[in-house]
Amino acid sequence: MPEGPSIVILKEAVQIFKGKKVLKVSGNTKIEKERMAGLKIIDFKSWGKHFLICFPGFACRIHFMLFGSYRINEKKTTPPRLSFKFKNVELNFYACSVKIIDEPLDSIYEWTGDVMNEDWDSKKAKQKLKALPKHLYVMPYWINIFLQELVT
Repeated sequence: MPEGPSIVILKEAVQIFKGKKVLKVSGNTKIEKERMAGLKIIDFKSWGKHFLICFPGFACRIHFMLFGSYRINEKKTTPPRLSFKFKNVELNFYACSVKIIDEPLDSIYEWTGDVMNEDWDSKKAKQKLKALPKHLYVMPYWINIFLQELVT
């Protein structure tokens, strides 16, 4: 199951596609994938388990669910959920959830709340935890995140 650190590694690995024009989009996703064809990728972002491919005016969100994976310049035997073809290179995503986001990402994502993000702010995170109702049990969740993603 891809976790936060795996998504950050992916974000670093795909920097070669930044600024490149998508020549062809294919895959068995139900989204309007054709709207990405002919556009340049302007950025890649991550937030938790969300991998975001940024285009002018919108983004494509990839969530790897339990068994999702990706391949750079190679294919699996199973059909891709979403595939991008560039000049001489390709990027393929498998067994994942794909969604188009038309809203500005800054209005959806709190970048300072993702411990794997370069904008992580521990003071803000602490303030958010203190603001939660006392009866809400959040520590097991946070302990799990730290054990799975930061310690191992």
